[in-house]
Amino acid sequence: MTFPAWLPFLLGLLTAVGPLATDMYLPAFDAIEADFGTAPGTAQLTLSAWFAGLCVGQMTQGTLSDRFGRRRPLIVGTLLFALACAGCALASDIPTLSFFRMVSAFGGAAGMVIPRAIVRDMAEGHAAARVMSKLMLVMGAGPILAPSLGGLLLGFGGWRVIFWVCGGYGLFCALIAWTVLPETLPRSARVKLGPYALLSRYRHILTERGFITHALMGGCAMFGMFSYLAGSPQVFVQQFGLPPSFYGALFGVCAAGFIAATQLNPWLVLRFGADRVSWLSTKVFLAATFAMLAIALTGTPGSPSWGGWLPLAVCAFFSMSSQGFTTPNAVVGALHRHAAHAGSASALMGTMQFGLGAIAAALVGAFSDGTARPMGALMLLGAIGSNIAEYRRPRRG
Repeated sequence: MTFPAWLPFLLGLLTAVGPLATDMYLPAFDAIEADFGTAPGTAQLTLSAWFAGLCVGQMTQGTLSDRFGRRRPLIVGTLLFALACAGCALASDIPTLSFFRMVSAFGGAAGMVIPRAIVRDMAEGHAAARVMSKLMLVMGAGPILAPSLGGLLLGFGGWRVIFWVCGGYGLFCALIAWTVLPETLPRSARVKLGPYALLSRYRHILTERGFITHALMGGCAMFGMFSYLAGSPQVFVQQFGLPPSFYGALFGVCAAGFIAATQLNPWLVLRFGADRVSWLSTKVFLAATFAMLAIALTGTPGSPSWGGWLPLAVCAFFSMSSQGFTTPNAVVGALHRHAAHAGSASALMGTMQFGLGAIAAALVGAFSDGTARPMGALMLLGAIGSNIAEYRRPRRG
């Protein structure tokens, strides 16, 4: 099947729903806690609720896309996301905000899992890696723009405006999916499964070594990434006193490194093979997170000087950039043997990734001590897990 040149851009816009909704409100954690009169760190519960909703949502949306095709679940999911964002904007306390964040994640999961299945419908191998990297380019613009935009909206109209903007973007995505997105799963390839058959399919996918090792390689990397997402506002804004707008720019630099890596990835995979690229990227992740924890343990917590936060930011840059190589290769490797049920396999992978993300966000909040140590330790834990999975995965070349 021919992949239109414009389709990766469209899929990237749809996939960006998740990163935008995750990252845009990070600079607003302090404002949310102040508005609701809650203790520092309680806003991280809303991030955990978001990741938990993504877990359930991706499993559900992937199955629906294998049954009803790719378009309809994507349209309905993004509409649900938009409505739930309105609920977030109108929330009166942390539990209510957390509930609507979970619902919005359930709907927004469609934009994160189904585009990957569409890529698998239309391409495989090196071709899939190239398309996935193009998709990551557009998706990566979300993390670059989101925290900075969130900081601007926070200063302009408060944290509730952030969720109104997210809802508007969801409506826009639903509209373009309805009017432009082609259906890539023919009716003859769709499957209707009962609960037992569905569980059997998931069991089959989970027992395939290529899937589980690649999914864990990417999932543990996501554990480290979400440890950074949950912990970095407290570290850079609260601990070191950086303005939210500066934090947004700092976050954007890390996202720019991630994007650059995704665009180098197809060339490196073609020249050196996916095995070598994945091996090196996981080692860079491990070295960067080890250095981050060492700095956090031996530094001077709370110092507002450049020497206080800059080394941590450099380590974060290399950690996030390395995942621009790990993530697309992990996705392609996990889905390689599952063309017949790419939606279910993609959903399982997403569930594992964001389940680990929810755990990471909760742990960062639980072990928060006013320093970068919990964030650094959890990022290192994710890097160790990613390296173990990379060592155990079957080699593809």
